Order: sequence, then C-alpha cells, then structure tokens
Amino acid sequence: MLPLMILRPQPTSRQHTTLGGAASTAPMAPVPAWLRRAVPDAQSLAGKGVEPNALEDVALAAGAAIGALDAVVRRQERWSGAWRQRLALAAAAVTTKQAGRAEDEGQLRDAILLTRPGDDVGPAGRMFSGWRRLAGTPAEKLLTVASIGTVLDDFGIAHDDAAIGDLAHELRQNFSAGVVGLLTGAFAAAERHGFGRVAGAWFADALVAQRLGWAHAVPLLGREASLGARTSLRRSAASAVVTSIETDAERVITLLAAQARAPLRAIDLFAELGRRADRLLGVAPKLRARAADAVVERLLSDDAMVASQQIAGMSDRGLRRLFDRLVELGAVRELSGRSTFRIYGL
Repeated sequence: MLPLMILRPQPTSRQHTTLGGAASTAPMAPVPAWLRRAVPDAQSLAGKGVEPNALEDVALAAGAAIGALDAVVRRQERWSGAWRQRLALAAAAVTTKQAGRAEDEGQLRDAILLTRPGDDVGPAGRMFSGWRRLAGTPAEKLLTVASIGTVLDDFGIAHDDAAIGDLAHELRQNFSAGVVGLLTGAFAAAERHGFGRVAGAWFADALVAQRLGWAHAVPLLGREASLGARTSLRRSAASAVVTSIETDAERVITLLAAQARAPLRAIDLFAELGRRADRLLGVAPKLRARAADAVVERLLSDDAMVASQQIAGMSDRGLRRLFDRLVELGAVRELSGRSTFRIYGL
C-alpha cells in the first residue's frame, strides 16, 4: 500500500508575474520513462483476475503519477486555468456520451459559450457546467453541502438534503486516508447513495485536490467514468452480483489503473498547452488593440472564448480583428471550424 506521505497536503505559493512572461521559467521535468511503462492499461487487467501483488504494484504507479502531477500543479503556470478547463471539457464529453447523449466537445462548447446568461444550456451543457465547476471552484469549497447539491443538479441526479449531508460527512471521514482509501471511499460513498460513478469521479478528484492542498481540483477521472465496474465477469444481468468497490479487489485495481493513467494524460496536455501559451505570451507585447491584455488573460484562464465576448474597452469588430491577428501569428486557434459564431482558444 502507498505511504500516506504521497497524499500529504502542502501549502502552495502563488506567483505574481507581468503579462509578458510565464509564471515559471524553470523547465518542466519530463515524466520518467519507468513511470510511463509502469502505468497499466485497464484493458490488460480485464479477465485476468487479481494476480499476486497486483494491487500494490498498481497503487505504487498511481501514487507516483499523482506525485508527478502534484509537481506540475505547483508550478502555478498562468495557463493553468485553461488547462483545467480543457480537462473539464474532455471529462464532460466522455460522461455525456456515457449518459446516452450525442454531443461532442464542440457542441458542449457551443452550449456554454453561445447561450446567454440564464438560458437553459440543456442536459449536456449542464454536465459540462458540473465539470467546469470542479475545475474553477476553490478546492476547499467543492465538498460543501451546497456545492455537492449543485453538481448533482448539473449531472441530473436526484437527491435530497439528508442524503447530501450524509455524503458530505462520509467524504470528510475519508480525508485522512491514503490514496487507495481516498479513491475507493469516494466511489463507495457515491454508490451507497445511488449517485453513480460520474459523481464518484467528481468527488474523488475533489478529495485528491483537498488532500494535496491544491488551490483548484484537476479533472482527472471523468474521462474514466466507466471505471469501477467488474469487466472480467461475463454473466447475464440476472446472475450478476453488485459488490462494493471497497471489498472488490479487481474493481480497486481498475480504479487505481485509471488514477495512474489520468495524471500522465493531464501532464501531457499541460506541456502541449504550455507551448501554445508561450507563443501567445511571446506575441502579447506586440498587440496594439485596446484591452488586448484582458483578452490574453481570458485565453490563458479558460478553455475558449467566443468572438462576440463582451470585453470592456473593445468593440465586437475590434475583438474579431484581434483574434484574426492572433490566429495569423499562430498564437491561438479557431476551434469551431465555422465561418460565423467562431470560438478561439489555446
């Protein structure tokens, strides 16, 4: 089992920088090759049962992956907001599909960016809002009764105040556990209250962030929303027996394998967005448009923005011209593929 120190909270230091530079100039350490080799694919675990030492091996890989991600989070780079929100989009796309809906990432963006405040964004848009809430809300506020109720509403999950209060208490009880207990406890609590695996993934991500002392959670397990199910059993629905994740070693291994994969995927995206952000920050001093600084900050802090975004001191036409210039300079990308209602981001 992993030592508890892997999930020991540490204070984060905030860095203040000017628009022309990134928060950290130190190069990011690459993920060790041994760790990439050690992270198992969940499919390779299916049907093999629980081999000797499998739980310990996968738990070690998961802990090492979380440790590598912790080092990335603590860099406090200025594009961290865009990074977390891009991960939220990926989580929403997977969980929306698993809910039986057809919306892809582009349609999820449209649901949020092309509707007016107060308009109904639809079930898929609300699912995206739930993951955006995870990425954008201070970590210490994520697991309050009010926050849990709101995200369950976003996910379309029926609930009552008593169940939410009990759930919040259970999650607090798991706070001091190691990585295995923390993750399994989040999913088990969601299962006991009938909230499902999507909510369990959201709770687990929130718990990891709070346990490590991160300012904001990083959406990790949403893209692994099918985790926690026993995949090796090939039985009819009539003969299937539902077991708690806390007592099912195979489900624990599958969950830990997902927790090992997800941080490495997030680190790879962080490096990719970092290169794009460096390009944007490099051209920022050359921008002459009024309020260009505000546009750059918005691009660094969110997944995307629409060309008709209301920016103080800038007209719609001026904003469109600025985006055209940024695309020409290779500093941002047009993400919708449309000639109208265009959306831009790193």
